[in-house]
Amino acid sequence: MPSVKPIMAPLTDDLVRELRVGDEVEISGEVYVARDAAHKRFAAALDKGEALPFEIRDQVLYYMGPTPAPEGRPIGSAGPTTAGRIDPYTPRLLALGLRGMIGKGNRSPAVREAMQTYHAVYFVAIGGAGALLARYITASEVVAYAELGAEAVRRLRVAQFPAIVANDMYGGDLFESGKQQYRRTIPERAEA
Repeated sequence: MPSVKPIMAPLTDDLVRELRVGDEVEISGEVYVARDAAHKRFAAALDKGEALPFEIRDQVLYYMGPTPAPEGRPIGSAGPTTAGRIDPYTPRLLALGLRGMIGKGNRSPAVREAMQTYHAVYFVAIGGAGALLARYITASEVVAYAELGAEAVRRLRVAQFPAIVANDMYGGDLFESGKQQYRRTIPERAEA
């Protein structure tokens, strides 16, 4: 059974170099939340030559839109959203120093190439388990675009947040290697 790697966010280049596809990790530290609407705002700000609302270098972005926090909790359900919707904006952010992303689903070839160029990693979290994942979030605060509601940019403090490396900086792709592994386990059917 593979061991789980504890890692701290923000990420360092040295840490990203150590991570490989399939590594199970527990992320602690600070991560930022941003979804589609926030990414559109990021792009508009950058197009105008404006700064982003937080320093993106070395950060991890979690693609997630939380539900309202229940009494006594920092956040409601906090499951990942589909990363592919963010792909058009991602290479630009990676060029600015974004080091990690958390979501669900695979990434486009352009994003995978940019992860190699700029040394970044993509983690997947369990989709459909937002209430469980919320247990690993110890603090949450809106830091930008509050008017976007659930799509506002948030800063989270996480403790041992479980994820798996789906894409590493070496071009590894868990979605592709998983398909290949599955194909090797299926006996070939005889031609009819």
